[in-house]
Amino acid sequence: MHRALLVSEILLDIFAHVNTILDPLSYGGISLTRRSLATLATTCKTFYEPAMDLLWAEMHGIVPLLGCVTRLHPMIYHHHAGRYSWYSEGIDPLCEHEIHQFMRHAHRVRSLQIPFDNHFHLLSVLPIETLIFPKLLSLSMVPHPTEYLYLFLSPTLRRCFLSLIHPDLKLIATCCTSLEDLTVKVPCPSTTDELSLLSNGIRLCKQLVTLYCPPLDWAAWEHLSNLPTLLSVAISGEVLCPLDTDNFVFTRFLNITTLSFHLTTASYVIAVMRNSAFPSLKEFKMIARFLPWEDAEQLFHALSQCTTRQTLQHIEILSRDQGVPEPLDNSPTLITQFLDFTQLRTLQLAFPHCCFRLDNHLLLRAMSSWPHIRSLKLEDSQLRSATITFSGLFTALRQSPHLHTLHILIDALSIDIDPQAESFQHTSLQTLDVRSSHVADRDTVAYIIFSMLPSVECVIYGSSAHHIWYAWREVNKRLRSLKSSVVLDRRITGC
Repeated sequence: MHRALLVSEILLDIFAHVNTILDPLSYGGISLTRRSLATLATTCKTFYEPAMDLLWAEMHGIVPLLGCVTRLHPMIYHHHAGRYSWYSEGIDPLCEHEIHQFMRHAHRVRSLQIPFDNHFHLLSVLPIETLIFPKLLSLSMVPHPTEYLYLFLSPTLRRCFLSLIHPDLKLIATCCTSLEDLTVKVPCPSTTDELSLLSNGIRLCKQLVTLYCPPLDWAAWEHLSNLPTLLSVAISGEVLCPLDTDNFVFTRFLNITTLSFHLTTASYVIAVMRNSAFPSLKEFKMIARFLPWEDAEQLFHALSQCTTRQTLQHIEILSRDQGVPEPLDNSPTLITQFLDFTQLRTLQLAFPHCCFRLDNHLLLRAMSSWPHIRSLKLEDSQLRSATITFSGLFTALRQSPHLHTLHILIDALSIDIDPQAESFQHTSLQTLDVRSSHVADRDTVAYIIFSMLPSVECVIYGSSAHHIWYAWREVNKRLRSLKSSVVLDRRITGC
């Protein structure tokens, strides 16, 4: 053996590289990585421990551990090498000496996914205080509530994923005092009792860094505001009980940088933003099933007032409901609420009437207010006609040199610039989505894009109308032709 392999750091680096081997698997197969690590473990005593640690570090279910039990091994691996398909129904639970066989390598497990609970009855003899996985860092539980949850908890646990609001959530919070990442992603609406159980459990978590869960009550939000470790909160699900703002004390979330909401309406979000301050917030995202104009206006105002103006960099607000009534003629333009967000890098507004009263002048004001903007997506399915002309677009682009993605409805019918006379080029823009813009003079439009947006390879368009689809396809065909002619000229001239 080469002397370098006796240096533990070098050996661990080599084995870590082996552990990154990608191998497409068929169902139930053993990957090339695992076969390689198993071979290394049987090579010599020096290789055994580090190879076994990596081999057992990530487990998908407990079957491999049950395979260490002498009585169960032939039942589990009864197919040809490298495959197993096993049902434990009707098999007696493990006895005391078999428990030791089961736990032989459990201390090496760092990440555990539990996709189903078919085999839990085999562990019924284990005492409640048994710590099977003393070094477990990540746990993902998909099964329905089970009385065996306690077997998978560890004081070292950092990340936990649950597919439902578990009745023993308080047990997780009290046993796993180092828990940093908690995800509770339920597939169906929760009951009022379940949401109360969730909020009570969250209030016992003291070290959270990231949280994803259904809507919480005010007590839970107030608890979260006292966690200096908390950086990211995502709320998703049905709001069964509106927040009582009359009994809520204004709260500051000093270190939260990311907020995300996926709800039916914006009412819950508006209540949170109105009664809280997020001085470190950088990313805000909301997806609402229904977002009427009045709610959008209140949300934008609350967002602009919650001390995020100098920090917020990414905003996404989406709603696909088409049954939203039109705003009144004297309603303000929503985008003006964001003009004070001078650090914006990304802005995506995709809901009905989000571009109400947007014109060349307002676009210029917006771009002038966002010197760092890189991606701007304004997707209004209810916009009847384009109000941004090419002249207005390129005047605004002069204020945003870093913009690389733009989704906006453009008036491509009224050509109000002469591309032959323009020397301006915006070299950063790479993705241009004109939505469902109408176009007539395809040659001129193609030349405008070719000469002024040299990094745009083709224009993206989205319309079910055949004539619009065909027109922009022709524009792209002409654009490709122009770019090809330049490449050919360079080859001929050698420049």
